[in-house]
Amino acid sequence: MDRSGRRPRTDSVRNRELLLQAAAAVFSAGGPEASLEAVARRAGVGIGTLYRHFPTREALFEAVYRREVEQLSDLAEQLRTEAAPVEALRSWLRSNVAFVATKKGMAAALALAVNKKSDLTAYSYDRLTRAVASLLDRAVAAGEIRADISPEDLLRALVGMSYLHDQPGWQESVLRLVDVLVDGLRRPPGPGRS
Repeated sequence: MDRSGRRPRTDSVRNRELLLQAAAAVFSAGGPEASLEAVARRAGVGIGTLYRHFPTREALFEAVYRREVEQLSDLAEQLRTEAAPVEALRSWLRSNVAFVATKKGMAAALALAVNKKSDLTAYSYDRLTRAVASLLDRAVAAGEIRADISPEDLLRALVGMSYLHDQPGWQESVLRLVDVLVDGLRRPPGPGRS
């Protein structure tokens, strides 16, 4: 529903989704100076359509950020039912690398938005911590992952690995490190374990 109480038009909803998808791709590839014109062009809409949905660059950044946090949260729920515990955790952590790439591209604008709206930081931290906790708890309960790691530890490790790498190809390197991290968390076989 919009402010007038009417449902948004189908083409308006579609355009908003196209803009969010395009913005994530442009910001991830082009860094903080990626233009809004490039976003509109990639989405196949005019710049006026972009500004009708997102009146400022920061509004677009925040919408992309929130959308990706929601997608990661939804992915955790999906993986809980579709993948083995350790592989679910690994897949979710690996999916976060693309999120970090987009976030790195929006870092300057997000810093402005976060300073103005600390609820964005609280929202994302809460959602991501709960998402990884559900996967971690499942893997620990299955006896496959050590119990002495917290969801916050995993997020901290992921962010640390991602932000230490700024060279071309950093994402491939971080994906390898995620695999090393997850493999290092696995419980070694012991009595009664195969």
